[in-house]
Amino acid sequence: MENTEKIPHKRRRGFYRWLILLIIAGNILAARAWAPVMPHVQVPAENILGPFSTIVGDLYLTNTIIAMLIADVLLILMALSVRLATRSGDLVLKGFPSAIEAVVEGLYGLVESTAGKWARRIFPWMATIVLLVLVVNWMELIPGVDSIGTLHEPHQGAPAYETQELFSIGGLPVRAITQEVEVEEHGEGEHSSSETAAVGFTPFVRVTATDLNFTVALALISVVMTQVIGVQALGPGYFSKFFAFKNFGRMWTKERLGPFDVMMPFLDIFVGLLELVAEFAKIISFSFRLFGNIFAGAVLLFVIGSLVPVLVQSVFLLLEFMVGLIQALVFGMLTLVFMSMATHSHDDHGEEPAEAH
Repeated sequence: MENTEKIPHKRRRGFYRWLILLIIAGNILAARAWAPVMPHVQVPAENILGPFSTIVGDLYLTNTIIAMLIADVLLILMALSVRLATRSGDLVLKGFPSAIEAVVEGLYGLVESTAGKWARRIFPWMATIVLLVLVVNWMELIPGVDSIGTLHEPHQGAPAYETQELFSIGGLPVRAITQEVEVEEHGEGEHSSSETAAVGFTPFVRVTATDLNFTVALALISVVMTQVIGVQALGPGYFSKFFAFKNFGRMWTKERLGPFDVMMPFLDIFVGLLELVAEFAKIISFSFRLFGNIFAGAVLLFVIGSLVPVLVQSVFLLLEFMVGLIQALVFGMLTLVFMSMATHSHDDHGEEPAEAH
């Protein structure tokens, strides 16, 4: 009986071994047939469609917005899968909904241990940020992101490429980029003859976290909602940590004033200004930490993939998997800590925060 159980296991291992070798051989042949080309790296997102409106400036559909919409759809599908699984009447979820439930329960336990009675108010913001940033970051690992797009006339200052037609779908040709070429401009509307075969490339989907608009918007939401939760917990007295003038009144009620009593009100004002500057510094810190890590990871994958396209990039894909997870947790944890701190009074003689409703 023991030998019969080991035989299928050995067969499975042999099948996986040959499958891995087949994938490696296919990658080597593909790399020789179509040599990888270093993609164009730029900070601003590329426009796919538009402009749609000129009321507040030109509004475009960019490839980072498309990635954001895909991430939103994935999160909605995740929530619906759990919702449908719970409506079936099963007390214990199985499969993918069970994994999602475990992640959400783990995040709520973390928030509850940190924020206490304000956990239910803070949890939706922290969990949404963690899950959204996690899905957005891991989209960097999906094949086709930053590599499948549209070909168009080369723009000035952007690279141009030569292409080779692979096949066609319904009369629509599918092309692969073979090499980057230089386009020489001789004058307005006049170009070299080599430009006729050169095209520009814009990917359909680009990782949203490589767009500063996304990271800044997420940082603003985190910082603004921290102030909102602070006001809900402490009322107008929350702003006393920024504008600390209470010691001026207390100073004149004392019969004898020492040097420390005179300096304390001015020190409070100085500390309040530092607190105010720190709130704005959080926006910069949040924005550039996430943007810098994910943008650098994307560039790293571009470079490694263009130099050694077969095996080495897989190691860096695992690295980016961990970086995406860590950055999502860091963003969510910092938001949790700042919101939790905002519910506590900075006044030594202050009352306990009001009960969350």
